[in-house]
Amino acid sequence: MELQVEGRNLEIRKAWQDKIEEEKGRLDRHHPGLVHHLRVSIEETAGHKAGGHEVRVIASVPNDTVVVKRKGETVRPLLVEAFDTLGLQLKELQRKRRQTVKEPEGVAAGPAMGTIKSLFPYESYGFLMTMDGQEVYFHENALKDVTMAQLAEGDEVRFGEGEGDKGPTAAWVKLVK
Repeated sequence: MELQVEGRNLEIRKAWQDKIEEEKGRLDRHHPGLVHHLRVSIEETAGHKAGGHEVRVIASVPNDTVVVKRKGETVRPLLVEAFDTLGLQLKELQRKRRQTVKEPEGVAAGPAMGTIKSLFPYESYGFLMTMDGQEVYFHENALKDVTMAQLAEGDEVRFGEGEGDKGPTAAWVKLVK
């Protein structure tokens, strides 16, 4: 993670720099590899009602940027609060990304129907034929509640379709009884 610290209208104190380094280490431990670039800006602003300092923490993550601003009188507590908030926002960002990965397009429509087209039990794979005539590969490991020996060509199945290296692949296959 690349770190940039800047002071506006003030000099960055060693204690602040140490605290920033400590918080950066904590971010790295809790969100390894997520933040590519971290910028911390500390500004002295006499005109603010809330006090004389503004702390900005800007984190660049893949396909997004997270910004946290805090205003107050004392810099060190502002740094702690800003980094705590950043940590929570990164956690939420990761949760949302996991959620979108778990629910790929097409899954909401439900499982697809098909029939067993061909079986190769000694090689542990076979092919399904979808209702619209598309051929879909499946591996023995994708079978749910059934073994290769229990399947026969022409059996009706439900399956979850995914994309493999060489085309459509069944992520899971269940025999329709």
